[in-house]
Amino acid sequence: MRALLQRISEASVSVDGSVIGRSGPGLLILICAMAGDSEAQADQIAAKIAKLRIFKDESGKMNRSIRDAGGSALVVSQFTLAADTSRGNRPGFSTAAPPDEGKRLYEYFAKRLESEGISVETGEFGADMSVALVNDGPVTIWVEV
Repeated sequence: MRALLQRISEASVSVDGSVIGRSGPGLLILICAMAGDSEAQADQIAAKIAKLRIFKDESGKMNRSIRDAGGSALVVSQFTLAADTSRGNRPGFSTAAPPDEGKRLYEYFAKRLESEGISVETGEFGADMSVALVNDGPVTIWVEV
């Protein structure tokens, strides 16, 4: 699985002009299940994200996890994280999990992250979504397992 984390002051995701999920302060997590991924990868990346120390402590150093900081997460599926740009000018997405499996793992990941004690809201898998965010820092981190 691949994830792009953005530390946020606030974020929201909308479908057809209606907000369906929001978060902040905390993380916007763009997540992509890759071909061959299973619950094991979702478990691993959720545990990693929950423990990743990318929030400021009282000294202003990135030394606290999202749990330590009491943050929440907005989880949005984004199969384009599987983009292969190694040839030509059009990205290929053949390394992304098939849609049914991608949706299952996306939903599993969100529940798994919630089981880590993090409040989670989500986007809508496969929908044309609009994401708005205020990136805090800015801090943007790539995570892959």
